[in-house]
Amino acid sequence: MSEPSDDLFDDAENALEPRLEEAERIAEALVFASAQPVSEAFLAARLPRDVDVTRLMEKLRADYATRGVNLVRVEDAWAFRTAADLSFVIRRDENEVRKLSRAALEVLAIIAYHQPVTRAEIEDIRGVQTSRGTLDVLMEAGWVRFRGRRRTPGRPVTFGTTRDFLDHFGLEELRDLPGLEELKGAGLLAGRIPSNFNIPSPSMNDELSEDEDPITQLDLEELGLLAPKGGTEE
Repeated sequence: MSEPSDDLFDDAENALEPRLEEAERIAEALVFASAQPVSEAFLAARLPRDVDVTRLMEKLRADYATRGVNLVRVEDAWAFRTAADLSFVIRRDENEVRKLSRAALEVLAIIAYHQPVTRAEIEDIRGVQTSRGTLDVLMEAGWVRFRGRRRTPGRPVTFGTTRDFLDHFGLEELRDLPGLEELKGAGLLAGRIPSNFNIPSPSMNDELSEDEDPITQLDLEELGLLAPKGGTEE
């Protein structure tokens, strides 16, 4: 039996190219039209089944690497963002999240590196009490979220960062967080540093840990995030 000729392979590749080009155009349009990073699962549901979404998006990322707009990865999602070296020409929106206080920056850093972490654990690391207002500011910015409840007496709430946190600070994933020396160099750890302050390797797993329970409807009501079930909001 004769082996397939090179012409047959060339014909197959030529037939596949238009489909891949169309898939690229669809993916490009979906990401461009979204204000938030678009997950690969969302893209996969709208592209032909035989398309390797990750490979397709990596190709698009390479295509946009030298453009004024770059395609960037945020965890398992993709977004278009202004090229880093051109950010100075973009006028910042006057409604941008206000500058964080030193306390808020410290709390955000602790949550990012130590998550899942409770308020008591944050205070233990900082050595001072943390006001509810500081956490509220971070949650309103969309950078911090409730993860779950720790399986310890009192069932304290645990905190973690969000995809918006990664997106805002230009991080693809938590492992891209800077180390201690980089933080010092950026002036984010100026002055006296607590003796017990350390930079652990951030958790890469967004799933609940073994000592966490999921947040329930009742928990949200208790935390004041939802009106009691069956009640009315004013």
